[in-house]
Order: sequence, then structure tokens, then C-alpha cells
Amino acid sequence: MPLVTTTEMFKKAYAGGYAIGAFNVNNMEIVQGITEAAQELKSPVILQASAGARKFAKPAYLMKLVEAAVIDCPDIPIAMHLDHGADFEICKSCIDNGFTSVMIDASSKSFEDNIALTRKVVEYAHAHGVVVEAELGTLAGIEDDVKVSAEDSSYTRPEDVEEFVTRTGVDSLAIAIGTSHGAFKFKPGTDPKLRFDILEEVSKRLPEFPIVLHGASSVPQEYVKIINENGGALVDAIGVPEDQLRQAARLAVCKINIDSDLRLGFTAGIRSTLREHPEMFDPRGYLTVSRQNVKDVVTHKIKDVLGSEGKA
Repeated sequence: MPLVTTTEMFKKAYAGGYAIGAFNVNNMEIVQGITEAAQELKSPVILQASAGARKFAKPAYLMKLVEAAVIDCPDIPIAMHLDHGADFEICKSCIDNGFTSVMIDASSKSFEDNIALTRKVVEYAHAHGVVVEAELGTLAGIEDDVKVSAEDSSYTRPEDVEEFVTRTGVDSLAIAIGTSHGAFKFKPGTDPKLRFDILEEVSKRLPEFPIVLHGASSVPQEYVKIINENGGALVDAIGVPEDQLRQAARLAVCKINIDSDLRLGFTAGIRSTLREHPEMFDPRGYLTVSRQNVKDVVTHKIKDVLGSEGKA
């Protein structure tokens, strides 16, 4: 099947009490690892590209990789999404180049400016059959070009969501309830807790409306350990507890973004393989291990966290 939008994915996910995984892609091996796992588990999947990914891989290469995945995995719905579009021009470029979903991130702007920019993107996207995600509230952390300090982060205000969705016509909404970007989300010794009170209040105000969680990697400690044992220096890398993500997926959250966990698995594969086989210089050797790690991460997320197995 061709690339699809997230509209039907989210309707089914909301009704079924599960979420769709939105996995960031940067190269061929990551695309393959994600989609092979989804194909085997009969799970819908969202591939998403950040500004950093588009700069690294170049937009034309990235789209061709995704198109190849659609051919290779014909039995599952695949959407192509722009993660954290900074302005109208970037969103327009992605829409014009075949993306089926875009995110306009104007969360750092005033409420009125966020509405105005989001509405502009929505009007162009909908005219071209593309859906739009926006954000209210600001997540802390670092992901490519998105850099927000803890002091500048803010939870989503439930009292704002109805007006925002009504005035923008947006198709899904990313909210801030305690997740954050990157691999260093919480301090050691703390008890990470997501603000389910905010999520529940938002879902009451927006019944059956798809909610998105960004910064939702759990930072698998086995990969952190492998990286550190093989020359890495990831000290105190701590992510979001997976039981809380599963709870969010049972509620109004229809899309959960995962990036850092893929990077950790990929890097652990390279570091451990080259340490164990110092004579190796063929990238196909160590990238095969990295690709399998990505596939393992996605398999686990689909089966045990998202609940989307068999939902294709």
C-alpha cells in the first residue's frame, strides 16, 4: 500500500486503547530495523524525520528510503511524518515532497502566534491531503535543533486546548506532561512520574482527539551499559518508565515518539562489535548488529509498550 496519513491509525488506536510508535529515521539501517519489526508484528508505524535527519541524510535520499520500506513491507500502514517543523517553509517543503503528516512546532511562541502559524500550516496541509500535529506546552531537553532548558519548559495548560484545536483545525496535539527530549530525562534517585492528571483533563476537554507524547524514550539500561563498557560516557542516562507509557497509550495518547532508544541500540551495536572484533573494517559487519538492535527495540516497544501488535 502507499504511504498513508495517521487519521485512520489514530481512530483505531484511540478506540483500541493502544498507541502508534513514531520512530525517528536517519539512515537505511534504522529504516529497515523499524519497518521489518513492524511488518513481522503486523503493526502500523510512523516513520519521522527531524530537521537534523533531513540535513544529515538529505531529503531526497530519506524519502527514497521510506519509499523502499513501503515496497518491502506491503502489509502494514506506514506514515511519513515531519518531527518538529520549525516554520511554514519547512512544513510546506515536506508536504510538497511526499510527507503524509507534518508537525509545526510553535510551542515556544505566544499562544496567539502559535495559533496563527499552526492555522497557516493546517490550511496548506489539508489542501494537499496531509495531516498536522502541533504542540502546546514545552518539553525540556535536547533533540537535534530543539534545545529547551528545564527553566524554560512548561506543562500544557488544559484550559487552552479546546480553543487551540478549534481555532487551528489541527489533527493531533502534542502535550507536555513530564517527558523530555534526549537520554538524560530525570536525575538519579528521583521517582519519574508523568502528569496523568493533565492528560486526563485534556482528554475530557477533547474527547476522542488524538494526543501525542514527545520525548518518550525509556533509555534501556542494557544498551547504556554496553556503550559505557566499550568506551562510552553516558553517565546517569535515565528515561521514562515504560509502565507509564503503556498507561498513557491506554488513555488518549495515540502517538508515542521514540528516538533516543534507537540511537542507544544502534550505538551499542557498533561499539561492542568493533571492541570484540578490532580487525573488522567492513561497515556491513557492525551495521548488521546495529540494525538488529534497532529491530529488537522496536519489537519490544510494539509488543510490550505501545500495544499495537496485530493492529495493521
